[in-house]
Amino acid sequence: QKMTNLQRIRLERGLSQSQLAKAANVKLRSIQAYEQKTKDINKAQLQSACKLAKVLSIRPEDLLEGGEE
Repeated sequence: QKMTNLQRIRLERGLSQSQLAKAANVKLRSIQAYEQKTKDINKAQLQSACKLAKVLSIRPEDLLEGGEE
């Protein structure tokens, strides 16, 4: 299974899921669901995507899946 953009970028930054959750103030369960693709990050609340992106120093659109292949 291909890594999600969230997972790839998180690992590049050397962050665990729980570190990212804490830093972004986003539920750990949400991050796990986005990475396991049980929740679609493209339908995430903009607020959550923005908070994750800010912590990862990326644009929120960099988290979207499926647009770039």
